[in-house]
Amino acid sequence: MNRWKGILLIIVGSMLWGATGPMMEWVFNHSRLSVSFFLTIRLSIAGLFLLLFMRLSGKQIFAIWKEPSWWRQLIIFGVFGMLGVQYTFVAAIDASNASIATLLQFLGPIYIILFVSWKSKMFPPKYQVVGIIGTLIGLFYLLTNAEMNNLLISTEALLWGLGVGLAFAFYTVYPARLMKEWGVLTIVGWGMLIGGFLLGIITQLWRSDEWIYLADYPLNLTIIFIILIGTVAFVLFLSSMKYITAVETSILSSLEPLTAMIISVIWFGQILGAWQYFGVVVMLIFVTWLSVAGELKWIKKGTEGLES
Repeated sequence: MNRWKGILLIIVGSMLWGATGPMMEWVFNHSRLSVSFFLTIRLSIAGLFLLLFMRLSGKQIFAIWKEPSWWRQLIIFGVFGMLGVQYTFVAAIDASNASIATLLQFLGPIYIILFVSWKSKMFPPKYQVVGIIGTLIGLFYLLTNAEMNNLLISTEALLWGLGVGLAFAFYTVYPARLMKEWGVLTIVGWGMLIGGFLLGIITQLWRSDEWIYLADYPLNLTIIFIILIGTVAFVLFLSSMKYITAVETSILSSLEPLTAMIISVIWFGQILGAWQYFGVVVMLIFVTWLSVAGELKWIKKGTEGLES
């Protein structure tokens, strides 16, 4: 039951996070906001509200700062995990579009699988190898429309995309102990606040001339929706890791780019090529394969444990 709860959490969280991609694309297309300014506002407000909610609920949100070993890990997560994945993701959207940026996160699960295999000194299970190959084939068709010389992303977008994959892998694996000890909401809240505060200091937010752009009502409303939906998505995503493995979490989160693609097609009219739709089908098949194979392996393991 807990495993299926984790699967439900990651599916809903991924779809919500995927929906924020097109919203952010709209923001950058209809304003002069920079990635740094937008992200500083988003992380700071979301972190503050989340921590305030926790405090009003009676949670001891400052207790973690009394333990050096824990707050050091928290700062690392806030900088390299939360800020890392957010900044590379938003920068990739700004350099390309929401669909491409979210699709490039497919590299994240591969990094995680390779890291887990390296750490355990074991080759990935056959079903994961098959799933990785199939997913990459689907991704190839999505990014090229079956034309080797027609890569649908710029070099800048590709570099940010590679960064998204690495940051996503770290963001998924690293905070597991922190979440278990201090709770998901507390870690997410502080992680957002730390990331937003650091970015604001680096960019000297108080001197920015972009504040005037926030007077635009449609822009304000969209940013509020992005903050709310994105925060819920982060919480659901990280909460899922209490019930399923990091590898399974990263694999099921592949629903995020598919959600972003569907919304982009409907909202922006971004029509895909025939081979790109083929890529979508291939990825759906292999993502489903990875989930089902993982479930069968889990059931088999549990059955063998009962028999012994």
